[in-house]
Amino acid sequence: MPENPATAPVDTGRPGRRYLIRGGAVMSMDPEVGDFEIADVLVDGDKIAAIAPAIEAPGVDVVDARGRIVMPGFIDTHHHLFETALRSFLANGLLVDDGSGTPSADPTYVGHVLQRFAPVYRPEDVYITTLFGGLAQLDAGVTTVLDVSQIHHSPEHTDAAIEALADAGRRAAFGYFEGDGRAEARYPQDAYRVRKQWFSSDDQLVTMVMGGEFYLGEELYSNAWGIARELDLQIAAHAVGAFGMRPLLDDLAHGRGGTGKDIGFGPDVLLIHMTGMSDFAWERVRDAGVHVSVSTPIEMTMRHGTPPLLKLQQLGLEPSLSSDVETTMAPDPFTLMRSTMTMQRMLVNESVLAQGGFTPPGHYPAPAPGTPQLFTVRDVLRFATINGAEHLRLDHKTGSLTPGKEADIVLLDATALNVTPLNSVPGAVVSLMDRSNVETVIVAGKIRKWQGSLLEADLVRLRGELERSRDHLFRAADVQQNLFAYS
Repeated sequence: MPENPATAPVDTGRPGRRYLIRGGAVMSMDPEVGDFEIADVLVDGDKIAAIAPAIEAPGVDVVDARGRIVMPGFIDTHHHLFETALRSFLANGLLVDDGSGTPSADPTYVGHVLQRFAPVYRPEDVYITTLFGGLAQLDAGVTTVLDVSQIHHSPEHTDAAIEALADAGRRAAFGYFEGDGRAEARYPQDAYRVRKQWFSSDDQLVTMVMGGEFYLGEELYSNAWGIARELDLQIAAHAVGAFGMRPLLDDLAHGRGGTGKDIGFGPDVLLIHMTGMSDFAWERVRDAGVHVSVSTPIEMTMRHGTPPLLKLQQLGLEPSLSSDVETTMAPDPFTLMRSTMTMQRMLVNESVLAQGGFTPPGHYPAPAPGTPQLFTVRDVLRFATINGAEHLRLDHKTGSLTPGKEADIVLLDATALNVTPLNSVPGAVVSLMDRSNVETVIVAGKIRKWQGSLLEADLVRLRGELERSRDHLFRAADVQQNLFAYS
């Protein structure tokens, strides 16, 4: 078969359908598999069949990966996809109005996004915003997401969100969180129906996670956590000191929080942000095997508190990375990795410089014993791939290029103007690349993006639907549409 055909190989991802990704620089993110300056990856159905410097597979389609970096798809462990129609609306905004009277105090995330826009979402708004946001991340190489879906005003809203995740054609964990509490809302009890109707099997592209937010009150979050453990679902919740959650986490850490025996930290819990939390709560998180997702750009911008990167290091923990909200920042993996690396290195570098003086020869001191190690590009790549898979309980399927795992793969163009000549594969991905370098994206063996273009997506039609949804949301929320008013 010809290499690098003009159109993508057909019927990929189906049982028995094989193709070869040939000649790329393969970064597996699996220490046992290793990395290869030049290697082939054989895909059979939805799985990775083999990785080797040269694979003979007569008669199969060949994807020419020369000049490309071949690596696992990126994983985002916290994204509010329903907010896609509100992109960049809150570029300056804080979490809540701090009374300063500045452009950052009005509009704010709680006051506008949650309290004004969210209540006017219809099921069709949930569908198009979730679908379009999912396709946009897929285009950027994010093959797996936890959709923290806080828009469940009714079962119809819930079904629309799940249908959108399925129609996007990428791997997703559907986060069943609360809505606005109206009479027709069914959270959290509707989890029983959702689990049975949509997620009777855990062996599918879209799986389910149970949201159990502390700020909902002890009775409600206890009920949600209990249902999650009854249904064998992972639990996710925000933990933000700036949102008044520190005492709640301390109570839970001391065994006082919640009602009922099924409430408590465990390895089935993913906590989001963990900014401003006490040392004791952190120790309990570590000892209980809780996972932590950090949203470095949003935490820095919206005043959640300093991203807890050094605390995680101190306790021997590693985070996964998440984008949080497109109302405020881009959700691509390159933004997440670079911001996390530069934030941590800024904190450590400043502490090292403070250990010396400003007069030679002590102006550039060696780090004192106990100084945290600087993050490397390998570290943040790990956070953005295999750590994300582990934190979503999907590492048996994805997160690394490992024979036997499902083929969630991205091909990144290293011949592009912003990268060539290639001198370091991990260095190029983290320090130089952006979404324009994402050339081909594969999910469970199926090619979803080919040579720079998404497949099976009518973006012109979908963009029109998204714009109409946006117009409805602004109109129904009584918020003025003005392209220059909120900056």
